[in-house]
Amino acid sequence: MYIKFGSPVKMMEVYIAVLTKGICQSEENGSFLIKDYNVQKAFLAGSIKDVASQFGMETIILYMAVMLKKRIAVHHPRIEALLEFTRVLPALAWHRKDWSVLHPCVHLTDTELEHLSKCPGYIAGFVDPEVSNRSDLFDVYVNLPDSIITVSQSAKEAMMMGKLHKDIGHLIVQSAEDTERSDSQVIKDISLKTKQILAHLGTMAGDCEGSKITLEHLKQQHFPPATENFLFHLAAAEQLLRI
Repeated sequence: MYIKFGSPVKMMEVYIAVLTKGICQSEENGSFLIKDYNVQKAFLAGSIKDVASQFGMETIILYMAVMLKKRIAVHHPRIEALLEFTRVLPALAWHRKDWSVLHPCVHLTDTELEHLSKCPGYIAGFVDPEVSNRSDLFDVYVNLPDSIITVSQSAKEAMMMGKLHKDIGHLIVQSAEDTERSDSQVIKDISLKTKQILAHLGTMAGDCEGSKITLEHLKQQHFPPATENFLFHLAAAEQLLRI
């Protein structure tokens, strides 16, 4: 539905009407009912298949960063490309359905960076190439025009990868390359794998005091080092870790 807002005051009136009453009406645009708005469809906006096509097996880095609630900075000089790419990334952690982590266009100003610094993990888009020199702003940096993903030195330990990550990476790529599968089906494939991992974490948590996993309990499972490391940081991100 295309809505012609007119003045900023009119736009604010429309916003407040939808926020407070769930409806806005006008002679030019007709009626908009919030109950008719498909939130599920909005969450699935963007193409995970395009992301996997561009980055291949390195898509697993984006998956890990989102799952572990790391700070992701994405650069592209064109705002349209930036918005399209960043919009889909929260879907990699579909079980959260949390798009509040998304800051699609951030300027390198004190006010905006101060706001960003208060977020424990985020996906932030930047049109300014200078962001590549601001390592204080990211754990993972995505140079979108050149298709390069860089993990910061400080995040490399948490982002260590092994066989589990290779398997997830293959699942993402193979599902995305299947021409008969839609973007929503690819997201579902990733989500099912995530649910298996989280269910395993939940089982381990249930065996621990206070339903919180400890590093000692993780070590007793004799996972490969990279898997143990990932599960430790994932448990922290899911608030299942007892220090």
